[in-house]
Amino acid sequence: MQDAAHSPKPGPDSYDVATIMGGLYGDGIIACKGAFERAWVERLGQDIATLFAEARARPGGALERGPNRYYVEAHPERISGFADIIGHPWVVAVCRAVLGPDYRIVEAGFDIPGPGALHQPWHRDFASPEATLKGRRLNSLAFNITTVDVDEDMGPFEIAPGTQWDDLGDGDPMFPPRELWGRYEARAQRKLPRMGDISARSALTIHRGTANQSNRSRPVFVLGVDAPDARNADKHDLQLSRTYYESLAPQLREHITCRVVDGLENIVQAHTIEGLRMGLTM
Repeated sequence: MQDAAHSPKPGPDSYDVATIMGGLYGDGIIACKGAFERAWVERLGQDIATLFAEARARPGGALERGPNRYYVEAHPERISGFADIIGHPWVVAVCRAVLGPDYRIVEAGFDIPGPGALHQPWHRDFASPEATLKGRRLNSLAFNITTVDVDEDMGPFEIAPGTQWDDLGDGDPMFPPRELWGRYEARAQRKLPRMGDISARSALTIHRGTANQSNRSRPVFVLGVDAPDARNADKHDLQLSRTYYESLAPQLREHITCRVVDGLENIVQAHTIEGLRMGLTM
């Protein structure tokens, strides 16, 4: 994992392409430690809390991903520091290295595993595209920013390194059968990020949220990014108001796939994952 504190200079070219590619094509997950100040993250957390309350009050606003576990897509301009996130040199460097110079930002949202959230079944976030199964190429990435310091009892994210390349055959394209779970449990790594850290992963790497046995929620911001040939934008409805869109620097605007609207509309979320709704008691 590459530590932002040891970058020789600010800017995307500060980060080693081989390290980025090796991490994402190997384990399937990398991280940049201390990318943001804690005060910046606290503001992000406050925005997420406000947006979550609004989403819970609106039919279809928050998708269930298991008991006491929710996912909400958000309007970027209501996320503090959204431009800071998509313009962060490490984020830009990772996107360029893995997805190419014409990468596209297609998703902004957040996960909230609350107290009492159960283990999720092992899964990937969508079916593997042909580019990965046959071409052995990653054409999408998910970036995560925790808004709290994660402890063992808070239901940390668990991932099985290297499994982004697994072919699940003729079964469910997202959920491995239980007879294969031993493979993922043997490889499993629990992640305990701190406020200010960013991670990048292939959403195809088999993973799960674990049971939250604490009395605290574990909110995490999610940014989805595609290569030009990926189709994940079809699952989302990224909207930017015209005023906000035009306020962004041109080098940021050119990488966003979105609708530019005169007034923001409620997001109708299309990326449901039915297999996560029940959770596991194990």
